[in-house]
Amino acid sequence: MSELTTTRTPQVIAAEIRSIDMQTREIVLRSAIEIGKRLIEAKALVPHGDWGTWLEANVQYSQSTANNFMRIAEEYKDSQTLGNLSYSQAVALLGVPADEREQFAAEVGAENLSTRELQQAIKEKKEAEKQAKKLEAELKKIQQDAERERKEREALAERVAQLQTELADAKIAGDAEEAQKLQAELAAAQAKVKQLEKELRSKPIDVPAVVEKIPEEVERELAELRKKAAQTDSAATVKFRLQFDQLVVGFRELLATLAEIQTADPETHAKYKGAVLGLIGKMSKTLEG
Repeated sequence: MSELTTTRTPQVIAAEIRSIDMQTREIVLRSAIEIGKRLIEAKALVPHGDWGTWLEANVQYSQSTANNFMRIAEEYKDSQTLGNLSYSQAVALLGVPADEREQFAAEVGAENLSTRELQQAIKEKKEAEKQAKKLEAELKKIQQDAERERKEREALAERVAQLQTELADAKIAGDAEEAQKLQAELAAAQAKVKQLEKELRSKPIDVPAVVEKIPEEVERELAELRKKAAQTDSAATVKFRLQFDQLVVGFRELLATLAEIQTADPETHAKYKGAVLGLIGKMSKTLEG
């Protein structure tokens, strides 16, 4: 007897407790699934409107408790998520979409969390998804605004060129009245172009580099970064992915604008490009530091 007692160490006892706890969890959860199956069967047979009364009279469950049992039976019957989950953990995980549940439970280590901690993790996941949707909507608006501005600039550039041609034709034809009219319209269009350029310059210039086109290796790096960012659902990385896409959109818009300026005013183009290169140099040093 004394030999048996000496082999009973705290570590051995703890292992036994964990084993019993795991078995108990599995029994409770499997029992909950079986109860849920039978509640589903009974509900199909009980007359409509009598379900709550039947529950109270026969099994003394509230309708919310019965709903939890039935949902567990429906959503966990073929799932590998169960593992060592307790009943309350399984109920909490019902707040996660079925197609995401197993991955989420594995990522957060659901079986090692208290029910309160698991509920908090689910809450944070939902808040991150809500924030992601908000940022997606903001990005979509930025992209739509950028596309609208691009089309407006292109239309203005085409109209200016057309007016210049028509004005030259009117002068050649000696039509002073038409030439005066076209001159006024041309001046208004050119003023609008200057206004758009002023608005563009007033916006922050956020670009990763200033080149005439994005090199293939940079495109590959961007794709890889997007891939890595997409592998997690944290709010910070979702925000990074959206902001990074905004950065790329802004860069492409900047290249297009620089090309327009180069055609119309090479000297101004060189000045703007030099200013941006200086900014990018400072940004690069900040990142490296």
